[in-house]
Amino acid sequence: MYVAVAAPASAGASQHRAAAVFQPVDAAGAPAGPAVSATAQELTDVFARFEVDRPRWVWDSTRAWYPLLLAGGLRVDRCHDLGLVRAILTHSGYCADSPYIQDLRRSSGDADEPVLPRQVPAQQVAPNQTSLFEDPPAAQGPGLDEVIGEFQRQQRAVATSSHAHRLALLLAAESAGALLATEMESTGLPWRRDIHEQLLETHLGPRPPEGRRPVRLEQFAAELRTALGSPSLNPDSPQELMRALHRAGIEVSTTRSWELERQNHPAIGPLLAYKKLSRLLTANGWSWLDTWVRDGRFRPEYVVGGVVSGRWASRGGGALQIPKQVRDAVRPDPGHLFVIADAAQLEPRVLAALGRDSALAAAARGRDLYQGIAEQGFGGDRSKAKLAMLGAMYGATSGESGRLMPQLTRAYPQAIAVVEAAARTGETGGAVTSYLGRGCPPASERWRAAQQSTTAEEQRRADSAARARGRFTRNFVVQSTAAEWALCWLAEIRRRLRAEAGPASGRSEVVFFLHDEVMLHVPEADAGGISRLVEDAAAAATELMFGRIPIDFAVNTVVVASYADAK
Repeated sequence: MYVAVAAPASAGASQHRAAAVFQPVDAAGAPAGPAVSATAQELTDVFARFEVDRPRWVWDSTRAWYPLLLAGGLRVDRCHDLGLVRAILTHSGYCADSPYIQDLRRSSGDADEPVLPRQVPAQQVAPNQTSLFEDPPAAQGPGLDEVIGEFQRQQRAVATSSHAHRLALLLAAESAGALLATEMESTGLPWRRDIHEQLLETHLGPRPPEGRRPVRLEQFAAELRTALGSPSLNPDSPQELMRALHRAGIEVSTTRSWELERQNHPAIGPLLAYKKLSRLLTANGWSWLDTWVRDGRFRPEYVVGGVVSGRWASRGGGALQIPKQVRDAVRPDPGHLFVIADAAQLEPRVLAALGRDSALAAAARGRDLYQGIAEQGFGGDRSKAKLAMLGAMYGATSGESGRLMPQLTRAYPQAIAVVEAAARTGETGGAVTSYLGRGCPPASERWRAAQQSTTAEEQRRADSAARARGRFTRNFVVQSTAAEWALCWLAEIRRRLRAEAGPASGRSEVVFFLHDEVMLHVPEADAGGISRLVEDAAAAATELMFGRIPIDFAVNTVVVASYADAK
């Protein structure tokens, strides 16, 4: 059963989503019952009456509707988020080239592709991933006819796609993720302000007056000025700092830590210490604490599908970057514990599944995957095996990674063929698609025009751009499929928690999610059962996506009373 919901046609912007009109529809979007209207005062009650039958809500935006229901004490089971679905269908390689899909692709623009993060080696890490959803929802949303019409077009696009079952699973998981993200924001991550303040004092010293540096930062700044012979240096100014370093004979092109660490000079120690503490002050200092922690909870805004690969992003508070220095402030409520689970070596396991590579699957079975690879062909050297596998997935084809690639290809030809084919597709301007159907954006017209260059210098730049796009598509198929597995895992955890809700001691809730790690806030008595639930959900997610395959998606689960104790 589906129920479409929208603001009444007569609603103005200020009334949008304060009142609603409901229309039951079938899976194709045809009316399946009488329409029902609700005033602002009746809204939650009408939602609750429909929710008894566990419909899939069809609405323009989970973020626009669901917080109202959570504020009224109502949680819903399922939804179809038109906005998130639209974003996936726009670039999915599974969709037929219908007028609806053509319109979506024309309206998506011609922006250059965001760059996926690279993980090997450290000095080659790319900038932060680009968010796809930077604009807040409009104050005035679509009416009921528009909502139903859009739903009908989306359902037809899925039904006529080349892999309808996979694509439908992705859209359901993405919408479930939107519900969970909104619930996480409503619940909040437990955060002890007093402990956070103690940690800041330990690292930085007492809280300084507004506009002043903490005492520890000022001490390192003074040491740096002395070591560089620059008594008026402001270390927060990149231009001043670079000039001072060059005057002292420290020839660096950036002030990034990895480049500074190569230098041998008395100024490097205090500079690195200053940079580390400065990051802590900026990202999670007293101002951050005042802004983001209220009533013992940290409530960021999660952006589902906020990265081109399908990974989540966040707005405000840096939810996906909680540094180790302040993790001890993340403490459960009295009588509760955290169950924290992470999927071990998720991306290479996904690659084994994509390639149906039995040899790589055997390396992953019941143990550390990288050690399994090492024992199969790298003389037991785990570091070499890891470097080779990461190089294969992230396109590090030079240096040690490049030297090890032939050996990896011989050992796991089916798995390596997946990323090599994706890279070749990207280098020629083609688009690739994840296992469930999320596609990467196509090459831009500017990129294609550059490939037609004639001069030697232009051709050199074009070749470099082609290789960069190949690295992007190479990793996209793996990272995006891994994000899909994580979404299915989250959705299964949420489904099982709802099925088991109601223990006398309280409710277990997901309170944090980061790529392949999930944190649940649970009553102490339920910690063991919830740990098993999370592990069983991982196995269910694997079978849901790939069927019965001989590949272990290992999940490491710990029960802790502080986030700092998780790793």
